[in-house]
Amino acid sequence: MGLLDGKVAVITGSGRGIGREHALAFVKEGAKVVINDVGGDRTGSGASAMAAEKVAQEIKALGGQAVANFDSVSTTAGAEAIIKTAVKAFGRLDILVNNAGILRDKTLLKMEDELWDSVIAVHLRGTFACTRAAANVMREQGTGGRIINTTSVAGLIGNFGQANYGSAKAGIYGFTRVASMELLKYGITVNAISPLAVTRLTEDLDWATAEGVKELLEPKFISPMVIYLASDLAQEINGKIIGVQGRMLNAFMMKTTAGVNKETGEWTPQEIAENIEKILAE
Repeated sequence: MGLLDGKVAVITGSGRGIGREHALAFVKEGAKVVINDVGGDRTGSGASAMAAEKVAQEIKALGGQAVANFDSVSTTAGAEAIIKTAVKAFGRLDILVNNAGILRDKTLLKMEDELWDSVIAVHLRGTFACTRAAANVMREQGTGGRIINTTSVAGLIGNFGQANYGSAKAGIYGFTRVASMELLKYGITVNAISPLAVTRLTEDLDWATAEGVKELLEPKFISPMVIYLASDLAQEINGKIIGVQGRMLNAFMMKTTAGVNKETGEWTPQEIAENIEKILAE
């Protein structure tokens, strides 16, 4: 028996890379899968049914069940159509993996509105729109569900030249935390992963071209964590952000320092300057 026997999953951006690995892993664990991908390049330009359809056919050849979907996550209509594809094809929805993403990197002073808006639309709005549509279906079914989002170190810690991408991924962190609180009463858990892998989005970056890195950071290493979070093994795990870098697993947490308390009166700027090292000390 598989960990996901009888479950129906939507995996966005699963025509290539990490999403494709998720889809193949889900099917091996017994899930029926909607393969969503608009089929554009890594900047989001262009569209083709080939990517999603190819993975769906690959799964069918392995004896699994999958349908392809080509709608964009970045609009309400597209997100709702993606979720409806699962219900129409398989009668229900149990798992949503928000994986779709694009890159349009520029430094802040060279960032154009369209570069900002398009990346925010796919990553942050897409996660919101698909989650809302999926959660409504899961709530109506009354049997709970699993939602797994995808954030990034670029948003959790920061990365040069990725103000749009980093902002979107930081937003997904906050969204995951809030959604995990709001949806728990319906038996729906919401978690996020922060993956690091060599894919078409990262393959030309300096760190990805170093000797041996490609083998250490293959996309297939990401999927076991997503399987875990989607399964009943993780039914008590909610609102967590888990990093997956090859074989390394860790958790990201927002923490505060011990800080400094002034017992009476208001702080003056001079007093803050005198105590700033204590205030910032980890």
